[in-house]
Order: sequence, then C-alpha cells, then structure tokens
Amino acid sequence: MRRSKCLVLVLVATTVGCQSMPKFGNMFDWRKDRTRSQSPDEESGADEFQTNVKTPMIGEFTKVEGKNLVVLQGVGLVTGLNMTGDDPPPSPERTQLLEDMKRRNVRKPNEILSDRSTALVIVRAYLPPLVKKGDHFDVEVRLPANSDATSLNGGWLMETFLSEAAVVPGEGIMKGHVLAKAKGPILISSGEGEREAMSAVFRRGRVLGGGSSLKDRDMALYLLQDFRNVRNSNRIAQRIGARFYGYDRHGIKEPLANPVTDQKIELKILQRYKDNFPRYLQVVRKIAFRESDQARHVRMEMLKSKLNDPPSSERAAIELEAIGRDAVPILKTGLKNPALEVQFHSAVALAYLEKPDGLEVLARAVREEPAFRVHALAAMSVVEEAESNLLLQGLLDEPSAETRYGAFRALTTMDEKHPFVHGENMNDEFKLHVLDTKGPPMVHLTTRKKAEVVLFGAKQRLVTPIAVQAGEHIQVTAGPGSDTVTVSRYQLNQPDRRATVSADLAEVIRTVASPQFGASYPDVAQLLFQASKQRNLASRLEIDALPEAGRVYYRPQEGDGESPKSRARVGHSGDTPNLFESGKPRKPDDGKDDEDADKPAKPSDSGIDLVSGDKDGDGNSGSASLADARTSLPREPADSKPGAFTKMKNGFMRVIGAPVDYAEPPDDLD
Repeated sequence: MRRSKCLVLVLVATTVGCQSMPKFGNMFDWRKDRTRSQSPDEESGADEFQTNVKTPMIGEFTKVEGKNLVVLQGVGLVTGLNMTGDDPPPSPERTQLLEDMKRRNVRKPNEILSDRSTALVIVRAYLPPLVKKGDHFDVEVRLPANSDATSLNGGWLMETFLSEAAVVPGEGIMKGHVLAKAKGPILISSGEGEREAMSAVFRRGRVLGGGSSLKDRDMALYLLQDFRNVRNSNRIAQRIGARFYGYDRHGIKEPLANPVTDQKIELKILQRYKDNFPRYLQVVRKIAFRESDQARHVRMEMLKSKLNDPPSSERAAIELEAIGRDAVPILKTGLKNPALEVQFHSAVALAYLEKPDGLEVLARAVREEPAFRVHALAAMSVVEEAESNLLLQGLLDEPSAETRYGAFRALTTMDEKHPFVHGENMNDEFKLHVLDTKGPPMVHLTTRKKAEVVLFGAKQRLVTPIAVQAGEHIQVTAGPGSDTVTVSRYQLNQPDRRATVSADLAEVIRTVASPQFGASYPDVAQLLFQASKQRNLASRLEIDALPEAGRVYYRPQEGDGESPKSRARVGHSGDTPNLFESGKPRKPDDGKDDEDADKPAKPSDSGIDLVSGDKDGDGNSGSASLADARTSLPREPADSKPGAFTKMKNGFMRVIGAPVDYAEPPDDLD
C-alpha cells in the first residue's frame, strides 16, 4: 500500500513537470487548488506552486476606472443669428452669463443680451477618457426651455468655460472644477420634416471639435477589496511595467503603471494603443499576475491550439499579445490557418506587436468581411511600414463608402501630413481633402468629432443648372450647361460680394470658405446637402460612414443548418477603437453573448444618420453597415416623374441623447 501511494506521488510530480510541490495535508485539497485562480495574497501557495492550469490574470483582481465620460456644462452666448435670438428672461443662467461677461470686461452686457442677433444657450459636453490638455471634442448647444429665440442656425458660440456638473437631490445642479472651454460655429439639422418638429431641431445644435480640454485624464486600475494591500499593488504594477513601458526625455526606461496607493495603480497608455485604448485595456487585463517560465511555456502551447480553433481564436490572440514578443512565432502560425477568422485575430495581435506579417490578411479582412473591418483598419494604422500605407491607399478605391472613409481615417492617423491625404485648412474652420482615387466618385461629410470634407475623386464638378445656399447669406448659382458658377454674398449693411469660378466642386468649396465669403463648416455642409438633394452632385454624398464594432461574423458551414458556434460577435459596441468613435457615448455592454446576434440591427443602433431614407439599412454584422447598403439620396421610383424626390424624414445630423458610461471590458472574450 505504501509503495502504491509513492507511485501516485511520482505520477503527480511527473504531470506538473518542473513545478515545485506545494506543502499540503490533503491530496484532494491540493487538486482543488489547481483548478482555480489564486489570490495574489496567498503567499505560500503562490511562491511554492506557481504554475496553475488556469493562470491568474491581472483582470481577475482589478477593475478599470477613468474610462467613463465626464459630463461638463456651462452657459454661453451665441452671436451672428439672423434676428432669431431674444432677450433672455431673468434666470440663474442669465445671472451666470452676466457675471462671466463682466469678468471678461465686456461693455454693456445687458444691451448685448437684448440684441436679437444673440441668444443665451446651455452648453453641454462629455469629456472623453484619456484626453490630453488641448485635445478637442464635440459640444452640444441648446436654447433653454423658457427662451423665445427660434433658431441657432448660422450662430457662433463665444468662448464658454465648462465645468463638471452633477445633480444633487435638494440642491439642483452643482458645479465642480472647470475642465474645458468651448467655442465655434454651430451645426444644426438642415433636413425636412413637420414644422413643429423642425422648430425644435433649430433650437439645438453641435460644435464639431469645439471643446478643448484644460487637463489630462489618465486611467487607473483599482484592486478589488479582497486583494487590496501595498504588496499586491506593487506586484501588479511591476507585471504591467515589465510588459508595457516607455522612455522619458533622458532616454531612461520607465514603466507605464505606477502604484499610487494600496488600491490605486495609475495606468498610462502605450503610444501604439493611443487610438485604440479598449484593446489596450483588454491586453492589460490578460497579463499573467504570477507565472513561472515553465508555466508560461505550457500555457503558450495551450494557446497555440486555441488560436487555431476559430471559436477560441479571439481570446487566445489577446492572451498571446499580452505575453509579448515571445508569442510572435505562435501568432505567425495562425496566419497559415485556412480559416479567415483565425488569420484575422492573429494578424491584429501581430500588428500591435509591431510585426507587419499579417498586413495582407488585414487588408483582405477589410474588403471581404464587415465584421472584421473596424479592428483590421485600426490595426493597420499602427504598423509604420510602407506596405501598410500602400494597402490602405488601395482600399480608398473600393466601392464601399465605409471601407473608403475608414481607410482614409486610418491613413490620416498614421500621418496626417502624408501628401496623398493631406488636407487644406479652410479658414481655420474645417479641412478639405481632395483625393486622386480611382473608385467611383464620392463626397464624405462628418457631423461628429471632426469638421472635414473628403472628396474621393479629384475632378468632381457640379451639375448645372444650380441654385443652392451656403448659410444665410451665400448663394451658388449657374445656368443650364454652364461650365462656371457664381458665388454671391448678400448681407444687410455689408457690400455685396461676387465671384465667378469653375464648376469644379473643390474650387467652389475653396471659394465659399475663403476670407472673401467666410463660409463656416455648417454653411459648406448645407451647400453640399442641398446640392446632393437637387442632383447637382455628380457623385454620392455619404455622412459619417464609420465602421463599427460588435458585428456578427458568420463562419463558413458545411451542410445545412446553423449551430450556435457558427457565428461570433466580433467585440462589442463598447470596444470600438477610439480612432473610429463617432463621438457619441458608448452603449453599455455586459460582455455577454447576445442571443439575438444573428438578427439585423435596428437602423437607430447603427450610429449612422438616415440621410438616404433607407429604412431597411442593414447595420448588423456579417454585412455592410448602412453606409455601405444605402445610396446617398433616396432615388426616385422607376414610375416617378422626372424631378420628383422622395421626402426625407430626417436631416443630416442627429443630436445625441442622455450620457451613457463607457462599457466595462468583458472578463472573457468567449
């Protein structure tokens, strides 16, 4: 009997390999410990038995703070209105604005407020995570409920300071520290609709990139209460610092995690992940808390098997990326797997490990699979290789609007001064990008985060006859068959201005935005929207054609039927790379599988405006988004009369609703 017990012990020792045996009083207790994750506080077990079947990860002992949106609010003054303002009635907001104007030494503030070219507005913004001092973000502007002003169209928000705002029961809205300031032209909807509905639309708007942060925001890891102590805080910071580090101005290596207290660890972001912080957080959470070299080798072999199995490849790629450069050979094996899903996840991880081996796979994923598109483009943008640049330029010729604009956004992220995508600064209002692409001509507008017009096709011309407006005072007109257009500006108490230019679309935009005519970005957006609506654009107009996360990938199946494992949601809406964030608050996500993953997404969930009137836009995974499925404008039915247009329900911009916190990264990627 004693000999058989010894044999059992020898077999167990052989199974765990070179691991040191723990001290134990009961064999069954030891086996039980092997199947669970260890607490970082269990010293004896952690020191003597470091290799577990399930390696403890940093994400099991911490949670992330600082990825929520901070709500900011202020009271501002809008000027430049076309007699649609009012004299605001007595209110706390009016008192606050008057005090601010006096601090700025504004003369006769009451007279300014009583002028109908001005209006008092409530300004709200959401300070994004990881924002740096001077970074820009969108600002919402609305008239108070008791205001008699009728429209903010054509208005300019004067500089307004924004502070933290919180609703305290019994105290109302309480102000905190001033964290940002805002100013700029107001973009509102210019669509059609019922008179009452449109009157409400004109009372609110947005200043694209009008907010400017006055401070930096970093993220932090907080230890869960059961594991909170100084030693664990230091050990976790050391583990992160060993994987992610930077260099100070003297060239000295410094970790990106700094233990501040027994519970808080400040977390800085690696430059390579600055445009995709959700990915960074996922990788940090998958760093092993404590693991011997032998244990890591065993785990890597297990991950190699999981990587080459499509259902588990996403999670395996994240864990291998968290290991670092030692995992590169394994990730390269995934590129040879026949499944596109495995190739894709391997290529993304390699890109963030600064390896260009998977670039061809990523470009193929962008073209062929919308569910992979957003993450593939984000990964391509971090590989500073000529091959990545050329592949992205090739994607600009694709027919998909989302693919083209996504590739453009990735290229400008890599190098905004690249000669192929470098834009022209239009009177410090917006940027005009004219791209010499080979695909079908397209015009792209943004209504969030960035004020830019992108022309895909360098020689686009307006179709005449034309008569459109750019704001309240600028008109663009031309007769039938004319090769030129006339730009005119008529304003009360101002001399008339007029210029005749080529019908070339880029030239017209440059002219109306020149100091002579002074069109703002909202004015140019109105011009393009009207021109598209009236068929004066020879190309399609697309708005906010951004790729999305959280789509469903349908795996190739043999035979009939579909099993639950035949589809996979690729990420979720909360982990969209901030490179492609629309600027809206992210939707909450619990990290669980969606039982309705195979159902088409509702148009309202797509985050893309319904300019086309396409009510059946397919924004779900496994197919293109609305930006791919739609045409820019509703085309007239085959039996309609020439010149008839389908009446649109919405304008080209939707104002976002209530603030929503960013989603927690899921504990597991399954």
